[in-house]
Amino acid sequence: MSPLHDITFHSMGSDIRLIIENPLLPGLDSPEVAAQQERSYIEDFAARLSRFRPDSELCALNADPAHEAPASLLLRTAVAAGVWAAERSYGLVDPTLLGEIEAVGYESSQDGHEPASLHEALTSAPPASPARPRTSARWREIEIDHERATVRRPPGLRIDTGGTGKGLAADAVAHRLRGYTRFVVDCGGDIAVGGIGHALDPIAVEVEHPLTGECVHVLRLAAGGVATSGLNVRIWRARDGSFAHHLLDPSSGEPVWSGLIGATALAPSALEAETLSKMALLTGPAGARRALARHGGVVVHNDGDVELIGPVGPGGARAQHLLGSAA
Repeated sequence: MSPLHDITFHSMGSDIRLIIENPLLPGLDSPEVAAQQERSYIEDFAARLSRFRPDSELCALNADPAHEAPASLLLRTAVAAGVWAAERSYGLVDPTLLGEIEAVGYESSQDGHEPASLHEALTSAPPASPARPRTSARWREIEIDHERATVRRPPGLRIDTGGTGKGLAADAVAHRLRGYTRFVVDCGGDIAVGGIGHALDPIAVEVEHPLTGECVHVLRLAAGGVATSGLNVRIWRARDGSFAHHLLDPSSGEPVWSGLIGATALAPSALEAETLSKMALLTGPAGARRALARHGGVVVHNDGDVELIGPVGPGGARAQHLLGSAA
């Protein structure tokens, strides 16, 4: 059997890729067996937390009229991750915007749908304006009780774990693979990397331009997470002919047009990287520079210009090469 196993499959509305090298300790499963086990884990994770499946645990929670509802450990962890991301992003990555995302046209899965043209959307986009947190901050009303195995929230408050689900899944699988020489868990662009092998030889992660698809930068990652948020993957024409996408300004409930069309973030975990990438894109150029300053990242402006921020900038330890901006 090969010491390295590499599989790609479709789940969570995205392509999932697992790369696993030989185990460090005796008694661990082969990379092939481990990959199949983690595939099953991700597919179960997706089924139980999907807002598009009426039989999912998330839908059952949102349909429960009681103030306190029973919740499995997985569901409690996913809800807690959404609340953590809201706290980390000062309310910008808000898990309580389910009604708003449905209202702008994201009522069913976009999986398999051809996205609308980002080029066309930008020509009719409103003037750039950064997102702001919602004054009511209803995510603060969510309480997770692990002793009682419940989630408490005001009746009628629905929760969407989609904004943090892929990062959480990538981190969970990475934790399960910590006994292997090296591994990469890519959940639709939310990536967790680890293993002593990558500490010695960091993996190259390409950053793709959302308008052209070309590689505009290569990040070198030894451990931790990297995630990208962009307007190009889930963008559609609304019922009135305007363009909409899945990243909302919490203060208005409408798709944000912040002056950025893509943001990639590095962080100690995939969940934090996912949160920071969304935070950067939501807040626009100035906010992105603050959000990505510590761990580093890459943003793409509306005009196609590429900007490197923090440790990935020219001369930074993680900088590999910059192929240039693209209009």
